Amino acid sequence: MMILMVLFAMAENDSASDNNNEEATFGAGCFWCVEAIYQRVNGVTAVESGYSGGHVEDPTYRQVTTGQTGHAEVIRLKFDPDVITFEELLEVFWHTHDPTTLNRQGADVGPQYRSVIFYHNEEQKQVAETSLKKTDASDLWEDPIVTEISPLINYYRAEDYHQNYFNNNPNAGYCSVVIAPKVLKFKKEFPHLLQESL
Repeated sequence: MMILMVLFAMAENDSASDNNNEEATFGAGCFWCVEAIYQRVNGVTAVESGYSGGHVEDPTYRQVTTGQTGHAEVIRLKFDPDVITFEELLEVFWHTHDPTTLNRQGADVGPQYRSVIFYHNEEQKQVAETSLKKTDASDLWEDPIVTEISPLINYYRAEDYHQNYFNNNPNAGYCSVVIAPKVLKFKKEFPHLLQESL
């Protein structure tokens, strides 16, 4: 009986903790890269790769890569606002990809790789717009920021093999050549936001 009570209390605490979480959705090139970075941010409790912003229902990866569905590769994350703010998540966003290149991140070219913030509510929209203006006025990037700020629409979870990709495939060519340097850059620039276990 005591064990059941403890388990019930733990479940209640987990549920309460999850209720405190908020969500954010970002596109910043290949979702494998973005996922790997935000998985290491303290206060981020879950990260999922997916597709958003398009007009095709439940698209496949193959469809999205054509650039014809209107979707962007995105990550949808849950975060604890008592640990990290939406504004801090945006700071990581601006620093870990190039928001000045339209429909492109490095060798990944097409609207599916566009820089985009899909806001979940009006507060996120206002914070994102203010953050963009502030970053654009700084000396972080020489060229103007072209990041799209749009309401979250038509989000679909990506196929299972895209989830947790970098952690599951650290020795794959793309992971070691493209993703690993981005993760290292994040760790160097944001040591104060890094999860203690990483």
